[in-house]
This record gives sequence, structure tokens and C-alpha cells, in this order.
Amino acid sequence: MSRRGEAMGPARRSIPIQLQGGDAELESCAAAEPFALMVLGDSMEPEFVEGEVILIEPEGLATDGSFVLAKLDDEWIFRQLVRHGAGWRLQALNSEYPAADIPGLDAVKGVVIQKSRPGTRRATKRYVD
Repeated sequence: MSRRGEAMGPARRSIPIQLQGGDAELESCAAAEPFALMVLGDSMEPEFVEGEVILIEPEGLATDGSFVLAKLDDEWIFRQLVRHGAGWRLQALNSEYPAADIPGLDAVKGVVIQKSRPGTRRATKRYVD
């Protein structure tokens, strides 16, 4: 995932998400199957740190405050979804990264339902009831 408006600093790598099927609409492993991604970078710190694994539900319910995977300007972005006026905003938790306003939820492609830190069982947190 690339960062939008990143402050000058060390060069970062961009990891493309590879399509795993013919479903161009959802651009995920399968229409209803959860999938995992590794957090890269510091845009979602302190809640999500680099190296943690997040579980994405493509058909999850995106609500105000949800952590989501979205596609914006042909780039994948992991942010918190926040109600902003009549529309929505994709907000980084790290204030050094800019927010991106979106008019609707079409950009949201999945909702984070769990995170874990590889190698530890106790470092798992769920984001759905």
C-alpha cells in the first residue's frame, strides 16, 4: 500500500495487492471470504503497528469509526472511516498523514475485524461484536 501525502523521510516500498480471482468489482480473494494483510508503515499507529496482521471482511459493515481497507485514486489505503459532514473521511491515526474525504462508501472494500501480532497468541484484538 502506498501512502498519500507522506512527509519526507526514508524511502518506503509499495506492496501491490494481487487479484486472486476474476471478481473485478471487489478486487479481493473472493466476494465473501475474509483475507489477511500485514500492516506496513506507521500511518495507523498507535493502534496498528508495522508487522501486525489484520483480518479484512470484504462484506463487513462499515460504520463511523471502523477501520477499513479502501481503494482511492487507484491506490489501496488502510484508514479509519469517520463521518464528516454529509460525506465520509478516511483518517490516518498518525496525525502526520492527511485525511481523504470521500462522498460515499463505494471506496470501502473491506472492514478490519481482527488484528494479531505474529508469534503471540495474547496479542489478538477483535473489532466486531
